[in-house]
Amino acid sequence: MKSSISTPVIPGIRSGITAANTDTEASNPPRSVARMSLIRCALFCLAPLFFHGGAAYCQAIPPAGPGPVLVHSKFGGQIFGFDIDQNGTEGLLSEIKLLSNGNVLSAVETFDQTSGDILGVVAETQTQDNFITLGVVGKSVGLVEHEHVQGIFVTKRTFSTLNPLDANKLNGMWMPPIDSKHIIMSTGVSRNQGEPNSAVFAYDNSGNFIPDVFETNVAKNTFGPIVQITDSLNFASVPPPIAFDSVTKQAILGGGDGCFDCFPVIGLVDLVKATFSEFTGTGFGFINGIAVDSADGIFCTTTEDDANVEFYNLATQQGTNVILPGSGGQQFFSGADVEFDATNKLFLVAQPNSSSGSSGSTIYVYSTNGTLEETLNEFSFSNVSNVVPAHIALHPSLRSGYVDGPDASVDSLQSFTY
Repeated sequence: MKSSISTPVIPGIRSGITAANTDTEASNPPRSVARMSLIRCALFCLAPLFFHGGAAYCQAIPPAGPGPVLVHSKFGGQIFGFDIDQNGTEGLLSEIKLLSNGNVLSAVETFDQTSGDILGVVAETQTQDNFITLGVVGKSVGLVEHEHVQGIFVTKRTFSTLNPLDANKLNGMWMPPIDSKHIIMSTGVSRNQGEPNSAVFAYDNSGNFIPDVFETNVAKNTFGPIVQITDSLNFASVPPPIAFDSVTKQAILGGGDGCFDCFPVIGLVDLVKATFSEFTGTGFGFINGIAVDSADGIFCTTTEDDANVEFYNLATQQGTNVILPGSGGQQFFSGADVEFDATNKLFLVAQPNSSSGSSGSTIYVYSTNGTLEETLNEFSFSNVSNVVPAHIALHPSLRSGYVDGPDASVDSLQSFTY
């Protein structure tokens, strides 16, 4: 499977205004990172003049793009999932490292977002077990999966919480209402920060291929009704990315049957009425990433076969396409993870193989109407050697975040600003 003053956001999407446009890269060129940095600095310096009437003191503001702060796993193992707290100063990661005796060292660690330093190891095993970070959800709640392994088989899965994350310890249990044949993958939890509830997709590994979707308050260990996803062709062959609209209480699934140049399928799960519906999406191929702007009823996806980014009006189920700059619609340049910055009303799209830079990876920043705001080059987050896909973790109030890389061994994370 495959930058920075935001422009005015078109309001009223839920009442039917078009969610996106079809402008190509030619009519929406990426803005110069250097120019945007100067604008940031100018606004920062002028603020004291407007609000205090005094002289302006300009503090250097880092240019948009990859930052100098790196997070390295404590023991040098591969990072199996990470996230950062949008309401705090810490982050969370899991790592796995093969030992000389045939066992694996698996650990859960917290880190400082400013320095990148590992703050503590909150769990560690040296057996065949492993930990996977499923994200930070709710208000500063870390969620970690522990896979208990005997021989070559996972015999049990348990889930622990760090509540709050900066307690730097596993201090609670999350017990989802699923059987042993249903598996929560690394991308199976919508990472809704600031909202108490999240949506969860549990893959069916029994041979029946009927996944479950449900709503949960992780901090309180409470759950809504389980909804079975009966369209196994489009939503069970590959676990779909999931987003949660906190206004309509819908889980949005990005699916498809995987055939080349076939349309994707969008699944909608009403988590109150416990109903499932679907509609044909735009673009071609599997949906690789998905995120939703709940306030305005817009969701954004990336598709595998055509290097497109799609913007949908959830109420009308209509979507429009934007081609990733310089990609020519080629599959090699397809987008991956999509994340939404609710503070600045921006969608951030990961592109593992850059079509804008000479090499490496790129993050694109789009407004909710599909306008390209920034192009951030010189990353390296292909994650080709890791089963956990690349992830963009955001701290919207700081317009900063972390992403996998730059080391190809996937044992590090890189800071960035936008």
